[in-house]
Amino acid sequence: MLQSFKDTLVHGPIHASWLNQVEIYFSIVQRKVLTPNDFASLDQLAERLLDFQYYWESTAKPFEWKFTKADLVTLLARLSVPLAAAA
Repeated sequence: MLQSFKDTLVHGPIHASWLNQVEIYFSIVQRKVLTPNDFASLDQLAERLLDFQYYWESTAKPFEWKFTKADLVTLLARLSVPLAAAA
């Protein structure tokens, strides 16, 4: 039975930056679109969600990373030092 299994399970990191961005987006949707929950119908809810999505896409700006390769090297070097030696 296992020989017929064709998919591969992959466990992605839960701290990934793309996941954080998705969580931020859904938080904004919750605050700006879904609260208060006063929809007369599912069609009205869908319309409000789509209107917000169109607005979001029209005002989106590229994300500029501030954490550089040099910052990463410094952080990794600091993390590799034993805690007793760092104190």
